[in-house]
Amino acid sequence: MPLRLASPVREAVHALKYHGRLDQAEALAGTLVSAFDGQPRPDLLIPVPLHAGRLRSRGYNQALLLGLALARRLALPLAREAARRLHATPDQIGQRAAERRRNLRGAFVVERDLSGLRVALIDDVMTTGATLEALARAAKAAGAREVLAWACARTP
Repeated sequence: MPLRLASPVREAVHALKYHGRLDQAEALAGTLVSAFDGQPRPDLLIPVPLHAGRLRSRGYNQALLLGLALARRLALPLAREAARRLHATPDQIGQRAAERRRNLRGAFVVERDLSGLRVALIDDVMTTGATLEALARAAKAAGAREVLAWACARTP
């Protein structure tokens, strides 16, 4: 994670996630590109999927927007439909790590063969890592050789 979720990064992430400021995806992706410069590149980018209900209410998936910007900047393929969220999970804000892990148990499936691939999971914020961990398990089950977690910011 290149940044701590503190001002002004928190405001940029919240503007993207909660206020429809889609332009923030490009700025945050630029930060990620800089942070991972020189690191081995993944074969494929996979955004953390939203449940269909949350996607309908928000109107967009901020992780997908970040993934699109990253794919464009890094000339990497983005598998926007590779992962699916099987059930809605409660908002994770304010929940302890154990509650988050319990909520996310079995929440994701990867419906694409990832055999031998090095994949990077894309999300806006990592708090306890429960979401990325649950999706990483699904990616490994689909054959991924290595799974990286790329998030714009980490909560302190």
